[in-house]
Amino acid sequence: MQGKDLTGIHVEGHIKIYDPETQEVYINKRNAIHYENMSIALAQTMANSSKGGTVYQMAFGNGGTAVDPTGIITYLTPNSSGSNAALYNQTFAKVVDGQSSNNTDPTRNYLETRHVTGTNYTDLFVTCLLDYGEPASQQAFDNANNTNDAFVFDELGLVSYNPSGTGLLLTHVIFNPVQKSLNRLIQIDYTVRIQSLTGLAGV
Repeated sequence: MQGKDLTGIHVEGHIKIYDPETQEVYINKRNAIHYENMSIALAQTMANSSKGGTVYQMAFGNGGTAVDPTGIITYLTPNSSGSNAALYNQTFAKVVDGQSSNNTDPTRNYLETRHVTGTNYTDLFVTCLLDYGEPASQQAFDNANNTNDAFVFDELGLVSYNPSGTGLLLTHVIFNPVQKSLNRLIQIDYTVRIQSLTGLAGV
């Protein structure tokens, strides 16, 4: 009788949010993985399922933190359980699937895989650029007094494709509020590493 393969798969992610012109880094941290939704998406992708599964959007929200009058920030727990998990308050989303006709700029918003021969992991690299003119109706300058402004982002996540509607939330990260305004570019480089539990390598 053959033994079971108990090696297993581990998924972890890391985001970097920065200004691509000045190279100022706003956020540089790991994220939470929604393992149930990730397992569904991986299986759907491997089965070439019509239900979707591929990474499709990067979603942004402003509901991940609470800032008191003295400026102390309280961080909520990332939503990484329950099949209907979502951002706390999504206010914007951008298609990052370079193969989708809904991607308005696939040269700067895209997915790619990165693998080094002989290693036991492969990275999914997702990059998304919020250009000067997006989102629509943003403020002119990055001097918002209200951290509840729709485009003062403090949470984001990767969402899978679903032809019937909203896809699955695959990852969720909460961070210090970062305002998107007309006077600044914001780029997000998001790495999701899929690897064997044997010989883990941090991302």
